[in-house]
Amino acid sequence: MLESKKMRDGVYWVGANDWDRRMFDALIPLPDGTSYNAYLVQGKEKTALIDSVDPLFADVLMNHIKDVAKIDYVISNHAEQDHSGTIPAVLSKYPAAKVLTHPKGKTLLMSHLSIDEERIEVVEDGDTLDLGGRTLEFIFMPWVHWPETMVTYLVEDRILFSCDLFGSHLATSKLYSSKEEKVTEAIKRYYAEVMMPFRSLIRKHLAKLDNFDIEIIAPSHGPVHNEPEFVIKSHKEWVGEENKNIVVMPFISMHGSTLSMVDYLTDALSEEGVEVVRYDLTVTDAGRYAVSLVDAATIVVATPSFLTGAHPLVVSAAFLANALRPKLKHGVVIGSYGWGTRMADQITDLMKGLKLDMFDPVLIKGAPVKENFEALDALAATIKAKHVELGIV
Repeated sequence: MLESKKMRDGVYWVGANDWDRRMFDALIPLPDGTSYNAYLVQGKEKTALIDSVDPLFADVLMNHIKDVAKIDYVISNHAEQDHSGTIPAVLSKYPAAKVLTHPKGKTLLMSHLSIDEERIEVVEDGDTLDLGGRTLEFIFMPWVHWPETMVTYLVEDRILFSCDLFGSHLATSKLYSSKEEKVTEAIKRYYAEVMMPFRSLIRKHLAKLDNFDIEIIAPSHGPVHNEPEFVIKSHKEWVGEENKNIVVMPFISMHGSTLSMVDYLTDALSEEGVEVVRYDLTVTDAGRYAVSLVDAATIVVATPSFLTGAHPLVVSAAFLANALRPKLKHGVVIGSYGWGTRMADQITDLMKGLKLDMFDPVLIKGAPVKENFEALDALAATIKAKHVELGIV
């Protein structure tokens, strides 16, 4: 047992750091790696392991618990393999151990990991487990971010094992988080990439957690939070409906015309007092783009025509915004075309799930001229006015 990962007498972090991983789900960049957190909780009579680690790091977890005489329960908060993948190895080492999970988690563990049905017991929302002087309470949080997700609360120690909620993709030798920029950015990035599509549900779950006295939040990825107020407060802000005076502008320019429009509109919006966060999609980190969508009020999608439609990289950015479900209020398409285009209709259709107030597009044939720049000035004024209506300017 690593004493440096001791949280309380009888409560330990026994996870693994993946320092060199640079991509998650074949989509999400990991500039700082990640961790797979598992926790051992020892009562006077029973011992529970909360989650496991990615199977690639099974040997790390098994080394952490090699001197643990018995594990009675494995709590599976979430069946995704980076959480559950080493459960079969744990069950092999501890043949008397039972897996406790959400009813939907049972079917997923059986199908994903071929765990025998007789080794799994389901719990219900609000059920408790007495380990002897330590009590675990199970709280269902479906769609944070899978349908079977739950969190586990250690009553006597006031520790919330929060699964993916409040997590971050960040490998670190430190057990506890800090408020330094790198850590807070990683937490917001994780929210944007993983949690934001479910923000309306998360809002309700956060309200549910108001009923619990929480001193420590122990997520499944990233450092543990021993000052949980700042991460709870941040998440409540992110899942709310209030925007900031920000325009996000993903763009591509093949021959310079669209870039001229982007540059001009950036300056026009700045003069109107509106912050612009712009992304050249040929070099953009998708995670940074996702983070900027968390607070923004308006998205301006800028694209040249590509075979009469939008550029494929812009199509991908619009699709991602729609999938992440940020609280954007307004949108518009700008860009340049050669002989004909349907790119505005295409992008608008791709983002229809956001239910945006879409402004009339500003599309030009060839290079922009005076009247086109005047149209961009009018667009900047319209965006400013809409932000004033939102009360964010």
